[in-house]
Amino acid sequence: MTAETATGTGMEKKQPKRKRNHTGATHLAGYVFISPWLIGFLLLTLWPIAQSFYLSFTEYSLLEDPVWTGMDNYAKILSSDATFTKSLSVTFLFVLFSVPLKLFFSLMVALALNKSIRGMNIYRTAIYFPSLIGGSIAVAALWRNMFGLDGYINQVLAWFGIEGVGWISNPDTSLGTLILLNTWQFGSTMVIFLAGLKQVPQELYESASVDGAGKVRKFISITLPMLSPVMFFNLVLGIIGSFQTFTSAFIITKGGPINSTYMYAMFLYEKAFKHYQMGYASALAWILLTIVAVLTIINFMASRYWVFYESDGGKTK
Repeated sequence: MTAETATGTGMEKKQPKRKRNHTGATHLAGYVFISPWLIGFLLLTLWPIAQSFYLSFTEYSLLEDPVWTGMDNYAKILSSDATFTKSLSVTFLFVLFSVPLKLFFSLMVALALNKSIRGMNIYRTAIYFPSLIGGSIAVAALWRNMFGLDGYINQVLAWFGIEGVGWISNPDTSLGTLILLNTWQFGSTMVIFLAGLKQVPQELYESASVDGAGKVRKFISITLPMLSPVMFFNLVLGIIGSFQTFTSAFIITKGGPINSTYMYAMFLYEKAFKHYQMGYASALAWILLTIVAVLTIINFMASRYWVFYESDGGKTK
């Protein structure tokens, strides 16, 4: 072997080492750049989650050290707490009606706004605007004034000779006002639907027109299948968000009348910050997490039968 060959071989052996060093430095630089987020995630998200899980097995009142009680909190919640059952049933009823209504109205509005006409951007902005302030205390207070016994809704009904009712103070209609508020705040869902409509190939509608398909047929056979991934996304987020409803019920109805709007999040809040039963409230939070997780898994399992993915050539597998 010549000296030149030996030198070349030695250089070839050194190159991978330099490459590995360069790769390691690149990875280190990447970790340095994401370190603020990583530290925040560990300290402000992961650690509180772990603490909450631990506290759910304890009796803790903020004023004293937590005392380990095992499964006592969960056993009491699931076996003898009537308020838990009531709040959970109210929340399920709220989710059952508000999520489909919100999806329906947001889709209908998105279809109406999916036009190429003058000033359409202004209309889209005006319709989306309520979502920018959605969930705020100001909106909840406004809604309370609108549906009160002397509110704006009853004043408008009086113009037509219709006697109004106490929409908020009546247990038969109080939950409906919260469902209506949640449906009214459809802006974000509408924007996502609108983005999905923009991705539907126009060639499909043109081919359907050649075959003589009408608007209804196009909507059922083209629009809905192509929008099914977006609909699935909005459905999952809608369920998760509805189970966490708190501000509207707390400000508008205070959970009344007769606990007809006593949401699960209100029950959890009062146990934690009114009665200072932090261990009990932590157990309630983990039960809520479990319920939402189970419903999400069920939705993912059911999605294979109705969600259409073009990359798979049809429904999910």
